[in-house]
Parts: sequence; C-alpha cells; structure tokens
Amino acid sequence: MSTALLCTADGVTRVQGALRDQELDGWLLYEFHGLNPIAVRLLGLGKTTRRGYVLIPDEGEPIALIHAIEASSWRHWPHAVRTYSGWKDMEEQLGALVEGKTRLAMEVSPGAAVPTLDYVPAGIAGVILNLGVEATSSGDLVSRFHSVWTAEQRERHGEAAEIVASVAKRAFERAADAVRDDEPTSEGALSDWIRVELTGAGLVVKPDCIVAIGPRAADSHYAPVGAGETINRGDLLLIDLWGAFEGMVFADQTWMGFLGSEVDARTQEIWEAVRDARDAAVAFLRGRFDVGEDVRGFEVDDVSRDVISERGYGSYFVHRTGHSMDIDLHGSGPNLDNLETRDDRLIVPGVGFSVEPGIYLADDIGVRSEINVHWGSNGPEVTPSEIQREIFLLLEEDG
Repeated sequence: MSTALLCTADGVTRVQGALRDQELDGWLLYEFHGLNPIAVRLLGLGKTTRRGYVLIPDEGEPIALIHAIEASSWRHWPHAVRTYSGWKDMEEQLGALVEGKTRLAMEVSPGAAVPTLDYVPAGIAGVILNLGVEATSSGDLVSRFHSVWTAEQRERHGEAAEIVASVAKRAFERAADAVRDDEPTSEGALSDWIRVELTGAGLVVKPDCIVAIGPRAADSHYAPVGAGETINRGDLLLIDLWGAFEGMVFADQTWMGFLGSEVDARTQEIWEAVRDARDAAVAFLRGRFDVGEDVRGFEVDDVSRDVISERGYGSYFVHRTGHSMDIDLHGSGPNLDNLETRDDRLIVPGVGFSVEPGIYLADDIGVRSEINVHWGSNGPEVTPSEIQREIFLLLEEDG
C-alpha cells in the first residue's frame, strides 16, 4: 500500500512485469470524484472533479488523459499527459489511448461479485467495450500493488492488535464488575467506553465496536439503539472491535464472554464449532504454504464452512469466513469467500485478512470468533499474539 506507486519508475516496472505475466496489454485506471479509491491511492491523487484515465501499458511510458482544468491535481504526475475539454474530444482521445490494445485490466468485477473491486461505472466499461477492448478484472493486480502491506504497516498492525485485544478483555471485566456491584452496564454504555479506550490508545482511524448480548448477537452487524440491552448475570456477551493508527492497517477482532461461571452444553457446542472452523482455516493456510501451493480465498472459506456444516450448523453461518484488510477495514484484496461471492483471487504474499466464522440462530444466540492473518514470508502470521480458546467465564458463581 505505497501511496503513488504508479508515479515511481520502480512501481511502473513492477506493474508492467505483472501485466506481461498475465498476458495483458495494460492497466487502464479510471477516476472521477474519488469514485475509485484504488486509482486514487496508486496515482497519489488529491481532489479531482473531472474524469481522468491512466494507461499503464505492458511496455512503454504511462499516459494520463485528463481534463484541461485539472492540471494542478496532476502536477505530481511524472509521465506523459494528454488533455481534453469536451466530451467528444474525450471519447476520441480515449479511443486513441487504447488503440491497438485488446485486453486491459480495469477495476471491474464480473457480475459485480466483489463490491470492493467494482469501481468502474457500467457506462465507462461499455465505452471501452465499444472500442473493441476487453476489460478484464484487475483483481490480482490490486492485491499485489494496492492491498499488500508495507513492513511498517505490518509492524503497526501487530501493535494495534495487542491494543484491541487488551481493550476487549478489559471491557469484559468492566461488564463483570458492574454486575458484581449490582449496577449492570448496557450495550450502549460499554460500546462508548470501548471507543474512548481505542481512541485514547492511538487507534484514531474509525475506532468502533459491536457489543451484543444473547439473541442480539444473532444479528452479526447489530448496533444498539441508545443504551441498548442491559448486560446482566447469565448473559452471553459478544464484543467485536476494531481501529487503526493513522495511515496503517486495521486490527479487527471478536471475542466471547459469559457473565457466569459455566456455559451450558449447547452454547459450548456452538462455540467449539466456531473456534474449530477458525483454526481449520489457519491450519489449511499453513499447510498450503508449507507445500508451496497457491491458495485462493474461496478455498479457505470452504474449509471453515465445512467444519460448521459437519457440526450441524451450516445454514446458520450466513457470511463469508473473512474479509480483506488494508487501509480500509474491508479492503480491496482477496476475501475468504465462497458464499456471498466466489472469490477466486490468489492470496499473494503481503496481503492480510480476517478469519471470523460465526453461527447465528435468530432471536436465540450468536457466536463469532475473529482473528487477523497476514500472509507473510514465512506463511500465515496470526494476530493477536494470544487468541481465544474458550469463552471467558466472567463471574465466579451464577448466584
């Protein structure tokens, strides 16, 4: 995730090598009003108000096609620039820009399957098609050149992960202490406390959380209205929390606690299915790395989902196993998904993602466990350093 990678000679050289490997004639980036955050970051753009195009050919100098009034927004661009003013001029010059090209990568997703990659409007894609050019997905290029973490981002993610884990554990203790004091807190109040703690520890980029008890946790994106439910003795409590340092990668985790001394057999069964599905995904990643085989997002999802299906809860695992993580909480790299989409993008060295299987029985119970994984030079690197093995038992006795 190096800003303005395509403004550097080394970045262009690396991208062009990848284009040739994929037998592509080039990468055509389209941007308008921040619509395409991938293009914005790779091109180092600030504010723009008119349509812009950049062609990175498989060989030769990159070319930007921009509106005549946008020169100041592109003054940092070190390569060739062509300008247009009217729409007819734009279409003619766009045709000239792609002349002789047959296959260009663009931020498109077949069937709009991956929303975090599908940033080219249908109208523009249609224009390209009418010019006789096949617009193919830039998915693997985005993974390699946008979603890969820098060394600093990996290090700071690790720091963020330990902060997030600490805040989660202290939040559980806060809920338990409130019950002991006969002044139980609420989902809303505990959520407010978590956000303050994350921000105070330096995780200032979109720090937030989900705090949900019992049946409320069956809604995987639950948010209380106002104070929400009171957290009482005997409640199963889910805490999902996240945040990032400025310019760095998010840490995103989910933990489970019980306001009592022993969970019932059914809750334990559901927890073990979720935990084992999480661990199976990591073990599969490790196994693929150890034998030097490629791995794709949908394959990891299958492994995790199979565990939960074998335990009889398959129909209650209603979301993907994991999402890409980069400077966005839900990043643009490969997801662990063969449910919502079939994400067949390669997991390339340097990307990161969550692993978060869950079981959700409506109006009854919700259980999720979430860790993060960086696909490092030595295989899958899991954060935080200590992951949850059993539901936290937060009170010494139930009575």
